[in-house]
Amino acid sequence: MQNIIIRNATIDDTEEIADIKIDGWQTAYRGIIDDDFLDNMDRDKEIEKKKQNIKDGVNIIVAELNKNIVGFCLYRNYNKDTEKYPKADCEISSLYIKSNLKRNGIGRQLIQYAIELLRKEGKQRMILGCLKENYPSRAFYEKMGGKVINYDEIEFGNKKYGLAIYEYDIAKIEK
Repeated sequence: MQNIIIRNATIDDTEEIADIKIDGWQTAYRGIIDDDFLDNMDRDKEIEKKKQNIKDGVNIIVAELNKNIVGFCLYRNYNKDTEKYPKADCEISSLYIKSNLKRNGIGRQLIQYAIELLRKEGKQRMILGCLKENYPSRAFYEKMGGKVINYDEIEFGNKKYGLAIYEYDIAKIEK
């Protein structure tokens, strides 16, 4: 896809980021996560959460096309679950692309950009979780070099869902 700009997110981007996340969930997770949970996602709460992330210095990058945000990636230069995944030193915790623009290389560009930043910090092993039944995204993560190292669970709306945990050897991911 032409003219994609990858840059750090700002407070001004949070509404578009929240909309992309909610649309992404309601599209990709329909049939996986309960409809009631998906249909009642709180946009204002999501906007505030992203604003707080940015204020707290959480790493969020966005993909911009024609001055519109079309995707985002939230990554950490640390692993928040060292007990379960002691070898990992960083993670991607969110990657969402506008539904109508998927399969145009935007997700690849976001992941590669984040990985390059992590490489510069000397990071070596990255983890990423994906809903176990989200087969299109799992295929993408595997194509990007991820290997399933574990299955776990995550809870949304008082219900547990399967989670596939991927690990990436950052040195082996193409630049």
